[in-house]
Amino acid sequence: MSAFPFGAVLFDLDGVLIDSEGLIGGLWHEVLREHGLDLPAPEVAARTVGRTFGPVLDDLRLAYGWAAPADFQERLGGRLNGALGAVQAIEGARLTLERLRAAGIPLAVASNSAQERLHLKLGAAGLADLVPHAFCPADVGGRGKPLPDLYLHAAAALDVSPADCLVVEDSAPGAAAGAAAGAQVWGLLAGGHVHPDTAAGLRAAGAARTLDSHAALREALGLG
Repeated sequence: MSAFPFGAVLFDLDGVLIDSEGLIGGLWHEVLREHGLDLPAPEVAARTVGRTFGPVLDDLRLAYGWAAPADFQERLGGRLNGALGAVQAIEGARLTLERLRAAGIPLAVASNSAQERLHLKLGAAGLADLVPHAFCPADVGGRGKPLPDLYLHAAAALDVSPADCLVVEDSAPGAAAGAAAGAQVWGLLAGGHVHPDTAAGLRAAGAARTLDSHAALREALGLG
């Protein structure tokens, strides 16, 4: 293999390694409707993909004058915990991680997931054994994407300069976080939630290129 072009690879989780964004968006849609805010499913997805609870709720309040009831986050969180135990890895994700580990390339996951769900999803998808480092907003004082803190923290944990890292993302907030951290960002459009505008949104947020599968990602990285 020729010289690897990056010092480390930092992955988002939902929509990049596991095919969960459609499930998460569907649960958001369902619980919002139960609490009086019935929005088209594509709009819910557009407002929730790649974002943490707080900013989504703030956005909905500003856009629709809708305030989340006191039990909303607990109710949605319970539904997520119940459903995410059955998530699957995106096709080719495990092989990508295996090839990186075999090549000795440092890697980490940096996700906006709550800490307990982050590890639940990695375990359910059968990827936990291949991910030595997994970080969430709780590791950086709650400062999730699109702020750069998660990716800066992940790079520091691997002792690699952010400028030498590749960030692999599926959402505009995540791409913006990687770009703000000073990393190279590639968009991966391999999840079931991808829509026709996703690639343009990723590029506008700072992704240098977009790829449509893990096979294409491995080829671009020279991993076969």
